[in-house]
Amino acid sequence: TVEGTILGLYRYQELKNKEVDRADPGTFTLVQRDAAQVAAVEAGAQVGQVVAEAACLARDLVNRPANYATPTDLAEVAIEIASEFDNMRCQVLTEEDAAELEMGAFLGVAQGSDEPAVFVVLEYNPGQTDLDTVVLVGKGITFDTGGISLKPVENMDRMRGDMGGAAAVLATMLAVGQLDLPLHVVGLVPATENMPGARAYKPGDVLAAMNGKTIEVISTDAEGRLVLADALAYAGRFEPRAVVDLATLTGACVVALGQGVAAGLFGTDDGLMERLRAAAEASGERLWPMPLYDDYLDRIESLTADLANSGGRQGGVGTSAMFLKQFAEGYPWAHLDIAGMAFEERPGTPKRPPHLAKGGTGFGVRLLVEFLRAWPTTA
Repeated sequence: TVEGTILGLYRYQELKNKEVDRADPGTFTLVQRDAAQVAAVEAGAQVGQVVAEAACLARDLVNRPANYATPTDLAEVAIEIASEFDNMRCQVLTEEDAAELEMGAFLGVAQGSDEPAVFVVLEYNPGQTDLDTVVLVGKGITFDTGGISLKPVENMDRMRGDMGGAAAVLATMLAVGQLDLPLHVVGLVPATENMPGARAYKPGDVLAAMNGKTIEVISTDAEGRLVLADALAYAGRFEPRAVVDLATLTGACVVALGQGVAAGLFGTDDGLMERLRAAAEASGERLWPMPLYDDYLDRIESLTADLANSGGRQGGVGTSAMFLKQFAEGYPWAHLDIAGMAFEERPGTPKRPPHLAKGGTGFGVRLLVEFLRAWPTTA
């Protein structure tokens, strides 16, 4: 009730001089006959409020224009989140830091923009020993023109939302801190613009990723998988029990599953995927399992490098996931392609969830929080 009310009343109005009329809930009155259940109801309401407000933060980040949500702005949001908790710290890696780490794929995408790229590491550690580590990775392309492989002008304004994965990860980290979860959680956000500047990377270029693998750039508009490649390689430093990445990665996933229907779920570990499916069922944020056949690897072979960053139109959602798998080494990994779920096109129409407003949905926050809350007890 609390969660649905807060989400349903959400409207983005940060930059409007005239406020949109809406009724903000001042007080929730929940009636419970059984006195023994009152504490449980109150606790549930508090969790619902935390999760809903975190999802609204993710919506705000997706809805903000790109000149208000630069990579540096995302880093400032992460720093502010960490400052609220004694057991959370934020490290912002600069382009120089990324160069020392040999993140050539991430920096290749970044070099076409005048906005400095950042790699955000947000780490929550409640201080208990022997805690499992879960790493969340969010694609943080704060504006995606497609680079030299330029996108059509129609709807390009919505490419400010190509950081929906990053928004979900940052907002989830806020909720994790507020709920004081007994888990070591790390959020990674590789944040940059993808622009066709004079120094932009070009089709045919070869980039070297952090794990040493070389990548031929077939399309500069397949940039999300490049920044995620270095983030997934970096995630291995934490010796995680699980890594989950979220990305508005492919239009092919929207074609396959439909706009606003479900996110695509890929992974290398059946147990991890089942946990995510259970969290999706409980949260109402739907996932649909997709195949990760070795056949897809043939489609991203390259003449000049270890891999190509695109395998063409056929099986595009599968080839993108297979590409990412080459960098998710040494740990259980799951990939959520949320391209069709991060932005709501037609709220209020029949069959659409009533808690969605036009614009950013905050998809992934409720799912991830449910996933993390269930972690200690889920088989």
